[in-house]
Amino acid sequence: MRVVIAGGHGQIALHLEKLLAQRRDEPVGLVRNPAHEPDLTAVGAETVVLDLEKSDVDAVARVLRGADAAVFSAGAGPGSGEARKDSVDRGAAVLFAEAAGRAGVRRFVQVGSMGADNPDAPGLDPVFALYLRAKRAAEEDLKTRDLDWTILRPGALTNDSGTGRVKIAEQTGRASVPREDVAAVLLALLDAPATAGRTLELISGEDSIEDAVSAL
Repeated sequence: MRVVIAGGHGQIALHLEKLLAQRRDEPVGLVRNPAHEPDLTAVGAETVVLDLEKSDVDAVARVLRGADAAVFSAGAGPGSGEARKDSVDRGAAVLFAEAAGRAGVRRFVQVGSMGADNPDAPGLDPVFALYLRAKRAAEEDLKTRDLDWTILRPGALTNDSGTGRVKIAEQTGRASVPREDVAAVLLALLDAPATAGRTLELISGEDSIEDAVSAL
């Protein structure tokens, strides 16, 4: 399976690329900084230098053509400023989904954020609220597209070692989850086309990833 991953140098993406390579799939990571290429090569991924904030849909579609699936795991990141919350977390996601449709890549998994359905909750930091609005807008756009999409909303991300034990549901309640487990769930979702059309939350839990995804 050839999988093109937007945000290919992100921590979740690097874990996912390693998992794909280990089972002899073909991970392709999109990066905007050529200096990041060695990190992707080290985990077995092909790299494409392409800045989604500066590219057009045809350029992105050329990279996606021939892929079996696409994963959007990009994000502007902490400290990136208000403008990039929109240009990456919304704009790049919309562009990537449009390009997937144009390239004929139906399977599309998007990493969202828990709380995206309520970005105006009282007490939120204003910049974080902008981030959640951008994530929600990207989700709303994706839901209108003729793609086999799944949206995964992880809880608070940690760098702890993955446990392989999770809870996945439309609503899980708030809790944390290691990035390593998020990547493993993304891999399982790619193998589970029956999850298309679902928006799912993810936190650490008691079920094995295989059982949690199968139960969906």
